[in-house]
Amino acid sequence: MTLLLVLVIAILVGTGMGTALLGSIKVTLARKLRIDEARIGGLVATFGVTLIPTMLGFGMLSDLIGRQPVTIGGAVIFAASLVLFAQASAYWMAVVAVLLLSAGWAALINVVNPLSLPAFGGTEAYAINLGCFIFGIGSFATPLGVAYLVRRLELRGTLLLLSVSGLIMAAVACAASFPMVPPGALGFGALLRDPVMWLCALALFFYMPAEATMAAWATTYLGDKGLREGAASALLSGFWLVYTASRLIAALAIPPGSETTVILALSLVALAGWAAVVLCRGRRLAATLVIAIGVIFGPIYPTLVAVLLKQFDKSLHGRAIGLFFTLGGLGCTAIPMLIGAYARRTSVQRGFLLAAASAAGLCLIALLLKLYA
Repeated sequence: MTLLLVLVIAILVGTGMGTALLGSIKVTLARKLRIDEARIGGLVATFGVTLIPTMLGFGMLSDLIGRQPVTIGGAVIFAASLVLFAQASAYWMAVVAVLLLSAGWAALINVVNPLSLPAFGGTEAYAINLGCFIFGIGSFATPLGVAYLVRRLELRGTLLLLSVSGLIMAAVACAASFPMVPPGALGFGALLRDPVMWLCALALFFYMPAEATMAAWATTYLGDKGLREGAASALLSGFWLVYTASRLIAALAIPPGSETTVILALSLVALAGWAAVVLCRGRRLAATLVIAIGVIFGPIYPTLVAVLLKQFDKSLHGRAIGLFFTLGGLGCTAIPMLIGAYARRTSVQRGFLLAAASAAGLCLIALLLKLYA
């Protein structure tokens, strides 16, 4: 069990890094490959597109053949994606690297959510929020760590060094003892018939694009407001820091049975926050709002996962997470691509109107989830 806990922590830190990686290297990568904001948006969207089949596929494999082989395979794919990113000299190579990164990330995220329950104990909301707090440490450290490494090793050396994390995860997964999950009596149809499954998935559909938008374009948004590149990168790390800290607070503070109320309240505040981001004109206010969005969005995803896993038997957890992310991936596909295209014609701030609309959709679904879950 100790080795399982080490593995879960390693996966959470590694996948947190994977989430923040594109936002951390996008300025350097755009310079190297000579690409604009629309193509950066295309890379973000590619990540979401790949989640659609791979998350569901790995979820089914996880329930059918076990979590251990899926973990090992996902870690190896994750490492391979960073190696390819390091070698990328053309846009198509970056696209392939993002495809692999998303596939490896999907496999690891699918297994780490159910594994967090035995690894950390406590209620579902406690275990998943605590796990996501550790995930956020990886996300928070990535922008500053990448900026430091790129200055010394350049982009290629930095990505090759980070690829070692995938090999470490694979090695620990080979040695760890995974908990047995007996086959359940219910099949995939039980998920499709349950309204909570669909409401959680729809909530993720609207949540993921809004989170991905701030992660990918915060530095550009702040740069447009007059902040220097170093200051903007530091604020992006600040975004991940408060995003992370809010999850630890949620793990300790959410009373059992109040999960859907918390999701609804945070969704409403998130809508107000995104509206302010769109309307903001001042540099200081823009910086404050980037941090505020991190505080608000931090606990929403883990609390949604807690509601989902609490609803279903352990034998269905892989498929439940897979279906959950399949619909979420659809949202993460279309909206960032539209934001990138719209930002090219106007500005990133105007493009954030679509993120605000996504937050409005999240509010509606959160209300329905409060009524039905």
